[in-house]
Amino acid sequence: MKKLLTPILILLSISFGYGQSKNFNFKQLETELEKARIALNTPGFAVAIVQKDKIVYAKGFGYKDVENQVPVTENTLFAIGSSSKAFTSAVLGVLRKDEKIDFDERPSKYIPELRFAEPWMNEQIIVKDLMAHRTGLPRHDFSWFMFPSESKSELIKRIEFQEPFTGLRQQWYYNNWMFFLQGEIGARLTGKSWEQNVKELFFDRLGMTRSNFRIPEMEKEADKSFGYSVDLDGKTKRMDYYNIAAMGPAGAINSSVSEMSNWLITWINGGKFKGEQIIPEDYVKEAMSAQMVVSAGTPSKEHPDVQFSNYGYGWFLASYRGHYRVEHGGNIDGFSASASFFPIDSLGIMILTNQNGSPLPNVVRNMIADRMLNLEPADWLGETVKRLEEAKEAQAKAKAAADSTAKASLTKPSHILMDYTGTYEHPGYGKMEIDLKNDTLFVQTGLLGGFLEHKDYDTFNMYLIYQGEPNKDNAFPFQFVSNMTGDISGLKAAFEPTLDPIEFKRTPKANELSVDDLKKYEGAYLLMGVQEVKVYIKEEKLYAFVPGQPEYELVNIGEHEFNLKVLEGFKVKFEEKDGEIIAVSFIQPNGTFRGERKKVE
Repeated sequence: MKKLLTPILILLSISFGYGQSKNFNFKQLETELEKARIALNTPGFAVAIVQKDKIVYAKGFGYKDVENQVPVTENTLFAIGSSSKAFTSAVLGVLRKDEKIDFDERPSKYIPELRFAEPWMNEQIIVKDLMAHRTGLPRHDFSWFMFPSESKSELIKRIEFQEPFTGLRQQWYYNNWMFFLQGEIGARLTGKSWEQNVKELFFDRLGMTRSNFRIPEMEKEADKSFGYSVDLDGKTKRMDYYNIAAMGPAGAINSSVSEMSNWLITWINGGKFKGEQIIPEDYVKEAMSAQMVVSAGTPSKEHPDVQFSNYGYGWFLASYRGHYRVEHGGNIDGFSASASFFPIDSLGIMILTNQNGSPLPNVVRNMIADRMLNLEPADWLGETVKRLEEAKEAQAKAKAAADSTAKASLTKPSHILMDYTGTYEHPGYGKMEIDLKNDTLFVQTGLLGGFLEHKDYDTFNMYLIYQGEPNKDNAFPFQFVSNMTGDISGLKAAFEPTLDPIEFKRTPKANELSVDDLKKYEGAYLLMGVQEVKVYIKEEKLYAFVPGQPEYELVNIGEHEFNLKVLEGFKVKFEEKDGEIIAVSFIQPNGTFRGERKKVE
């Protein structure tokens, strides 16, 4: 690779300045970018370069529709993912200029019903903390990714049940939820949706006429890209567009490099676009100034001139080979992005790809920056290809080792598979349904589905199914838990790596029985030969009544088995003989109490 870069160094030996883009060999650059696309198995991407207040280069590479070989253009729409975040925080910057918001106020001032999990969080978290990822909360991403909702009020309620992993401002940790809250704060203050705020404040004023927020809007566009996954072997597969629903402020924008260039121009020029102040200048300076340390480690030996990592408001900040860089990437199903600019150098670089989790945006960004800043080009592509090859080898070795040691579990589940079915719910996440089909347990969340494979005792591996195919490379351990009566009462899932497994409470699936079916259980039962219990039908439902206690509704969960609707860990089981119900057992944490059915005289 170094031999290939030698002639480029000669071509770029001329000093490069703002009025000198015409001397830059973009054709040579295109050759290098196409080489990167092929080496990284990227279906397609688009790039734009801006200097000061102009787009000096914009072009598409590869295909936006692989199946039909339709090329990418500079106007092709891509999902930009988290590159949307700077728009969300900038809305608040405009509102602060209008004196509608104070960044040092608690967010509950603007969203009164908002509650966090701990008292100190409610008392001490301020709006700035939401903007800089420093609330003490981890990502809790599965809460919105696996359990999406269009209801903003529902999402706000979930936050109360999402645990922190550290104290306030003690550690930077990326959190999409806090950008959802910023979007909602802006909506509360303006009386308009987040989408309306971004469109009116930025899109309309920056000529971003095709940029949008929703899948239906994306789908109706002629010049749009499909998204693709590419495995380590280079196999490409189309992915569905991901409906981010009400979490839009964290990453719902769809745009092109040509339109996003105007966004970068605005930031490079202190918030101005074509002479109009779009974003308040004081906010621009504050947003691209360090508000929280992301990583304070020393530079790598390979790149000692790439230093530090901080966060502003919706932007990552770093020293790149002696140049101040402001950047934010984006990843959403089938797409990856990078929006970056060098404010001191008046240089902006926009890259959008249709490859899921792609390394290409960072590689191409650095390749362009080296050349536009007149730096000796580093072998960013070669280094990345080497890492990918090492990852592929490590994956193959791990799989081989797992296969060689794999053996059938020597243990069995503690219950029949049917006993694991039901609805599992966590107030900070959502609901998942587990059903039994063809001797296999299947899981369905609000969006994603998967299946369970037994591992050991009551531990199963959950594998997601995407577009009809299981992903066996990533397993989510599910540990089912039992109550004191031995029934499955919930499961623990390792959805958040910084915390203990998230525990979901189980509600067994209730069977709908007709009144005629319920009649066989009616009658009086004498518990322990002393206590009479009456079982009767009321309003087409079965109830049990013990003198001195309230009546309990019985919910059918299996043949002759019922749960007490309002009491966890209590179960009622009827006995049948010769087609007649002869007895009942109340199974409770403190024991099992059997009673024979009294004969009707």
